[in-house]
Amino acid sequence: MQWIAEWLTKEGPPSSSPLCDFNRLTYELRPSDVLLVEGRSRVSNVIKTITQSTWTHSALYIGRIYDIRDPDLQQRVRMAYKGDLSEQLMVEALLGEGTIIAPVSKYRRDHLRICRPSGLEPEDAHKVVAHSIKHIGTDYDVRHLLDLARFFFPWGFLPRRWRSSLFEHNAGMPTRTVCSSMLASAFNRVNFPILPFIDRDDDGSLRFFKRNPRLFTPKDFDYSPYFDIIKYPFLGLDDLGVYRRLPWCDDDILYNDDERAFVAATRGETVSRIDERTVFSFAKKNKEKAEPIDDNTPSVPNTTIKGG
Repeated sequence: MQWIAEWLTKEGPPSSSPLCDFNRLTYELRPSDVLLVEGRSRVSNVIKTITQSTWTHSALYIGRIYDIRDPDLQQRVRMAYKGDLSEQLMVEALLGEGTIIAPVSKYRRDHLRICRPSGLEPEDAHKVVAHSIKHIGTDYDVRHLLDLARFFFPWGFLPRRWRSSLFEHNAGMPTRTVCSSMLASAFNRVNFPILPFIDRDDDGSLRFFKRNPRLFTPKDFDYSPYFDIIKYPFLGLDDLGVYRRLPWCDDDILYNDDERAFVAATRGETVSRIDERTVFSFAKKNKEKAEPIDDNTPSVPNTTIKGG
């Protein structure tokens, strides 16, 4: 089974166009923040399909080791993580590895977002971190992914033995988990809402009900109105009108993704296909061969936009 896990978790190349400022984002992290990741592996693509969301993974930021006040918890982290203890650390559940401690820097080249629990008391933030640290060593629940996938099929079409185990109650701490269910159970422990069910009594008073932690996916933290969304784009646009100074290329060149682009067609003109190092010219009645880009022509510039 190990080779299957390795095949599923093998990552593809990172995007050539960074979407977030990693240094700024990590500077703003606080313990108990949820870190969302857009993964690049095969299993990430499966999760994208199942959840219909960009976000395929979630982790809980716990700070540096000296940010952890409880000496017992600090010792657990020291035993689980053998790297540089000055690193910013997080707890995450991974296929093939289980629940581990890892440095935030491992996601330096990925698309990230911070989801911060709004108004969470410092003492409760410590409890959320503690709950996650206590899960270190827990196995990853592969069946959980299959259970979530079953929601795409009509219930009556599935044989009973295939039906989901998501609603089975098991007393005590679970022996297996996935990234989002672990985080959801941590916030449930301090009664912090993520996506609660809300009911109204006959007298008009509201009642909140906790959602099953096993039903949570990474996108739920992004969707929750009780989490502040914090993102630092690669190019900050805080100043009024700064977008006008971005180094845009020719308006006629449009990109589908990192490898495919095309020249926008106008009336009476057709478009030839673009390869990585080829500029596509317009073809009218006489077809023109695409001319290669001069090697001295710069690619997308790495420009820092400053206000002023």
